[in-house]
Amino acid sequence: MSTFTIRPIEARDDEAMASIIRTVMPEFGAVGDGFAINDPEVDWMSKSYSGPRCAYFVVEIDGVLMGGGGIAPLAGGAPDVCELRKMYFLPASRGHGAGTAMMQRCLDAARRLGFRQCYLETLSGMDAAMRLYERSGFHRVPCTMGDTGHGGCNTFYLLDL
Repeated sequence: MSTFTIRPIEARDDEAMASIIRTVMPEFGAVGDGFAINDPEVDWMSKSYSGPRCAYFVVEIDGVLMGGGGIAPLAGGAPDVCELRKMYFLPASRGHGAGTAMMQRCLDAARRLGFRQCYLETLSGMDAAMRLYERSGFHRVPCTMGDTGHGGCNTFYLLDL
């Protein structure tokens, strides 16, 4: 695999990023009500993450968008808690360190934006993702936090920043 580049999302990335999300989520059965695949922001990620205390990054390999991930304030949560959101990678980009690098970029942004904790929701079966979360210092929590609208998720993590 060639070297990857991580950069902030731009409007020109919206269509490709929506396609990636809609390709990866069904791979893990994350379709239907209660999953991020149905969030309106999927079609305009650059606009959705342009607000205060938000950041979204994409991974490129040889100029081709291969994935992304971001942070935003946790809806319905405490003001010092962010959510790691919409972190998905196409299969060809997995296992080469892009996820670890993306995680670091997102957590650095969260700290820079003044968050003290980072929360995320995921789904059983996303084993490689859960290993990444745990290697990054996240620990499982027993129930949801905030009001993400993602009732289809069944595994929850929190990290003290």
